Amino acid sequence: MKKDIEIPKVEGVYVAVVNEYNETYKTQDWNAYIINDKTVDLEMVIIVTSGYAEGKTTSVFRKKIDKLPKKSYAKIELMQEALFEINNTFKVSFFEGNKMFDKTYLFRKNTINLNALQPIPLMDVKGVLVK
Repeated sequence: MKKDIEIPKVEGVYVAVVNEYNETYKTQDWNAYIINDKTVDLEMVIIVTSGYAEGKTTSVFRKKIDKLPKKSYAKIELMQEALFEINNTFKVSFFEGNKMFDKTYLFRKNTINLNALQPIPLMDVKGVLVK
């Protein structure tokens, strides 16, 4: 029965888009990261990203991280600034112990910009964070 299905709430896991300097290409890049601010490791992290707006959709990008240690972060993808004009979703699924967790993080169109930067947990940088 549907009422018997337990869907645990995701806490302590965030997605951030960070503006940072790329030493190799000497450019300012926007990169998406997943942050594990929990005191336990996350296993089998699956991230599915896509973007959409009226009449526009992006291709779907998938990334798997076997293990995301506690109090750490990992890069998901490089994001081009043209994507900020549309809504961007990051669907994150992972195992914590024997339980599966799932959450969709949404960056609404035009919310990723230099004026919206704030300190990002665990990272010594500023960016746009969705909890």
